Amino acid sequence: MPDKKSSSPLDRFLGLFSDIRPGEAGNVLLMFSNIFLILTAYYVLKVVRESLTIGGVQLFGLGGDEIKAYLPAVMAVLLLGVVPLYGAVASAVSRIRLINGTTLLVIGSLVCFWLWGRATGVGTAIGLSFYVYIGIVNVFLIAQFWSFANDIYTESEGKRLFAVIAIGQSIGAVLGPTIAGQGASDIFVLLLVSAGIFGVCLLLYNVINARVGRQLSEQVGGEAGAEAAEKPLEKGGGFQLVLSTRYLLLIACMVLVSNLVNTTGEYILSNAAKTHAEETVPSLPADAEAGLAANAQAAVQEGRAATLEEGEATARDEALRSARSKVIGKFYGDFFFWVNLVGVLTQMFLVSRIFKYLGIRAALFALPVIAFGGYAAIGLIGGLTVLRIAKTAENSTDYSLQNTVKQALFLPTSREAKYKAKAAIDTFFVRFGDAASAGLIWVGLHQLGFEARSFAFVNVGLVAIWLLLNVGIAREHKKLVPDDRGEAP
Repeated sequence: MPDKKSSSPLDRFLGLFSDIRPGEAGNVLLMFSNIFLILTAYYVLKVVRESLTIGGVQLFGLGGDEIKAYLPAVMAVLLLGVVPLYGAVASAVSRIRLINGTTLLVIGSLVCFWLWGRATGVGTAIGLSFYVYIGIVNVFLIAQFWSFANDIYTESEGKRLFAVIAIGQSIGAVLGPTIAGQGASDIFVLLLVSAGIFGVCLLLYNVINARVGRQLSEQVGGEAGAEAAEKPLEKGGGFQLVLSTRYLLLIACMVLVSNLVNTTGEYILSNAAKTHAEETVPSLPADAEAGLAANAQAAVQEGRAATLEEGEATARDEALRSARSKVIGKFYGDFFFWVNLVGVLTQMFLVSRIFKYLGIRAALFALPVIAFGGYAAIGLIGGLTVLRIAKTAENSTDYSLQNTVKQALFLPTSREAKYKAKAAIDTFFVRFGDAASAGLIWVGLHQLGFEARSFAFVNVGLVAIWLLLNVGIAREHKKLVPDDRGEAP
């Protein structure tokens, strides 16, 4: 345990949540702040994403709630090219240049989406494009942060400190929907808000990297330690590392199956959100009816309709979708708030203690057990209340305990695994699981005639596979780390 007499007030305060040694609090607070801001920005964008997709997309006669289930297949295909490119860049530049470049690219692209939204408004093209974009960017940004964390902390330090750093992730996930709710009347402005937040993250990365470099130099009495940490990674791709290492492959399969389960569950939830919006706004509101004639004329003038009658139908459909989009945005804003409030409380007061008394390997099994019970209840009982409780429990555990466990699993691996293999697992295998869910949903809806609740029973079976994979991961992890119980307060 740390010597409390030599600890700063900040050390002692953070020690309420985990074991903070003297001198560690500064970097921990900076890392905490960085992941807090990343998740705040992401959840602002997530609400924008749901509003644009569920409320604004119509394609081939399908609504946004079903179409978004199929988009991860597009992401997975794109990631087959993006992941090797990321690995090649990581082998050519230092870690801070890698992080700076990717963050600046994200900021610039958000500005482009803002310009697009200002020009066209809510519609199918921007809704589909933004959903795919966020689906790739968000997993990369979060994976890159935790790769950086795994790189600057040792295995023993990570066990102690990841739990408190991840509190920032949970709090950011609570604040993001709140910010989005305040700006829901103009969802495109939220893109610029997120871009500004990522700009602050860029500054924090550089401050942390400089501090770590100075500390390494002091420890080894020169620049050798800092220069070694800044060296580009060895050659070789992330996919190659995953496929050649049993431990990494099992983690990849676990991530794939867990995302298959979660994404299928998200379809059940989005279907319920759509039904809720249709029941809340069954017809066009009176205030929207007043401007229908002008909007119909505009539709004809802009070439979106051939006649005034068609223009009125188009305007009516657009106004109805816009009204329902706002209801959906509020539904998800409330849902994300409660999910992440429970998540942050779990992260603050339970995760480090679970690591101490049970260990990382035992903690692996918490989420699948919760998911098994939740989907069994959804399938057997049903109803919006049961669905919200089950998904709140599942998602809050996923974003707190399960997230910290997944990051800690990479602590005993090589630098190449922490950046390249982790990037492959946290992007391609995540989205491949989502794509598998899309195939499952399509077969269930269009070939087997499933209702939304029927997919809950499918998830129960998938969770059983998930549990078996976790048994394999635990065995491999024990070979690397015989005693995985980290210290806690």
